[in-house]
Amino acid sequence: MTLTEFLAWAERQPTRFEFDGLKPVAMTGGTVAHNRIMRRLHRALERGLEGRPCEPFGPDVKIVVDGRVRYPDAVVSCVPQSDSSLVIESPVVVFEVLGESTSRTDRIEKMREYQATPSILRYVILEQDSIGATVFERQDKTWAASTLTDGDRLFMPEIGVEISLAELYADLRRSEPERAVPPG
Repeated sequence: MTLTEFLAWAERQPTRFEFDGLKPVAMTGGTVAHNRIMRRLHRALERGLEGRPCEPFGPDVKIVVDGRVRYPDAVVSCVPQSDSSLVIESPVVVFEVLGESTSRTDRIEKMREYQATPSILRYVILEQDSIGATVFERQDKTWAASTLTDGDRLFMPEIGVEISLAELYADLRRSEPERAVPPG
């Protein structure tokens, strides 16, 4: 399947699929923790970008990177986007919240794809099961990696925003046991 064939096919599907360059890959659901981190990230980006030309999107719109189609948990673009567009043009910062089943893809495959996309200047991987982030920053033709933990701030000068990691992970209930049946 080509990228063009995939994009036409994907528009007719009731669920989301990414494209790995060869075939469609079904998107799976996330955990409550994943959703909470992502929701807080979107709120922080909206606040930080208010009144600026950059705008946050995700997770329901796609980006095309290195001939593949991805649905990042959040993406920021600084060029105007058409209201009817299904693909975000010129992503600048991309975020993924790691899930158990997506860790390899996010850390290796997507990393390579995002590196191959010149508009992407920063790729942020947020841990789901602990307070932490791995940040990849484009520096000319190479990428510099850094890690952040509790108490650190995520600086994104390319979009003029900084976010406290504590804000993204506030009140996550990590120690509660999972319940199969609601109480009552």
